[in-house]
Amino acid sequence: MTTTPDPLSFEGAAARIGRIMVAVAVLGTCGAMALGGWKTAAGFLLGASISGLNYHWLHKLVAGLGDGGHPRYRSVVLGFRYLILGGGAYVILRLSPISLTACLVGLFVLTAAVFVEVIFELVYARK
Repeated sequence: MTTTPDPLSFEGAAARIGRIMVAVAVLGTCGAMALGGWKTAAGFLLGASISGLNYHWLHKLVAGLGDGGHPRYRSVVLGFRYLILGGGAYVILRLSPISLTACLVGLFVLTAAVFVEVIFELVYARK
C-alpha cells in the first residue's frame, strides 16, 4: 500500500514555490517586454534569476541544517556567494542598458511566489 505525500509538507511547499517562481518570472518577463521593451524585460529576467538563485541557496541551507556539518563554514560560503552575486549584478547593470528598476522589481519574484503559496495553503487547509 502506498501513501500519498502530504501536500502541506515542507517538500511539497518548496516544490510549489519553485514552480510558482518560474510562472511569475515568465509572466513578468512577457509583461515587461510588452510594456517596456527588451531592456525592461532583460532587467526583470535578471532580477527574477537572482531571486531564483537566492531561493535555491536558501533551500539548500534549510535542507542542510540537519546534516550536522560546520555551520560557520556554510555561513561564510553563503556570504561570499552573495558578495559575488551582488558584484556581478552591479557590473552588469552599470555597463549595460538593462533597466535597474525592472531588475529590482524582478527581485520580488520569490516574495510573490511565497504569497501565492500562503494563499494556496490557506485555501487547501479549509478543505
